[in-house]
Amino acid sequence: MHFLIAPNAFKNSINAMDAAVAIGKGLEQSRLNASYDLFPIGDGGDGTAALIIHHCGGKSVPCAVHDPLGRLIESRFGWVEETKTAVIELADVSGLRLLVPEEYNPLHYTTFGTGELIRSALDRSPRELVLGIGGSATVDGGVGILQALGIRLLNAKKEIIVNLPLGLSELESIDVSELDSRILKTNLVVLCDVSNFLLGEKGAAAVFGPQKGAKTSDIKILDAGLSKLREKAIEVMKVDMNAALYGGAAGGVAAGLYAFLHARLVSGIEYFLDITGFDKQLEKAEMVITAEGSLDEQTLQGKGPFGVARRAKEKDIPVVAMAGKIPSVIPGDLRKYFDYILSINDGPVDPVQALKSTAENLTRTSRHFANELFANQEPKKNDS
Repeated sequence: MHFLIAPNAFKNSINAMDAAVAIGKGLEQSRLNASYDLFPIGDGGDGTAALIIHHCGGKSVPCAVHDPLGRLIESRFGWVEETKTAVIELADVSGLRLLVPEEYNPLHYTTFGTGELIRSALDRSPRELVLGIGGSATVDGGVGILQALGIRLLNAKKEIIVNLPLGLSELESIDVSELDSRILKTNLVVLCDVSNFLLGEKGAAAVFGPQKGAKTSDIKILDAGLSKLREKAIEVMKVDMNAALYGGAAGGVAAGLYAFLHARLVSGIEYFLDITGFDKQLEKAEMVITAEGSLDEQTLQGKGPFGVARRAKEKDIPVVAMAGKIPSVIPGDLRKYFDYILSINDGPVDPVQALKSTAENLTRTSRHFANELFANQEPKKNDS
């Protein structure tokens, strides 16, 4: 039996490639005569850009930029020469993983460093610039990127606002006359893994602010600032930032780039599977194994395993889903896409220990599943 192993990363644990290797190891240890291909996936979240570079045969280009605290760091962007495509991971420059929890403070951090990286990538005259925006430390509506590319945010005295995004409360006008025009000649694609709009109870500040250190009072300030930015964007660009599906992704970065840079906001997993040639790999598969840290109904809102399963089911290929956390009662909607849903944890487990044992648990679960197939015992569907 030939498997296609296509897991997502396990947040705060292991990356998608390591997850794929662990699952493959389990197949090798089983009694089943199995072959497999590894096809780790990304849905716009942290690590997606690196996987695109890997699958498309690109290279990394080093670049000195500033992190959320304004510290000069060595970062990189990806370059695929054949298609003249630049690939950037926002989390490499403006991500939470560059900070310790004590440093989280989205009132004072922007995506300026990501803008610096975009500017450097533009020096290569890309036809397309792909930006993965998962894992951000910011809730700035993309104003840091916009500033780095030449857009000026001004207060009532026509002075440039420097303390962003907190200073958005002072925003009176936006000057786009000095925008780096190269970005408007480039097909800018933003990979999104959530479908939230920019503002309100389900917006960028309310939903994602707490993950980045925002207190209740901070959320109100951030949401008000993004609302002010939206108001001015309508005046200057005639575009409503709050009307963009996916606009709330990465603290509103998606909405800001949509309004000011004409970015195309797309489902991260669908774009990823297209650009990396997933469907061609799928042609050889008799069964697909995908995986993620948590599998629930939110998975069906555009997460990686859903994108994989949807394409596999179109070809009537059975899909196995492995996850660290699954519902006690499997919703019917999940059953439509995943033939087998397996918890990788062997009974109740300490969350900290579970994160440390992800690779080991994936290998064990894969081995047990393959052994059941070998014994011609149909594995119980939606087994936990």
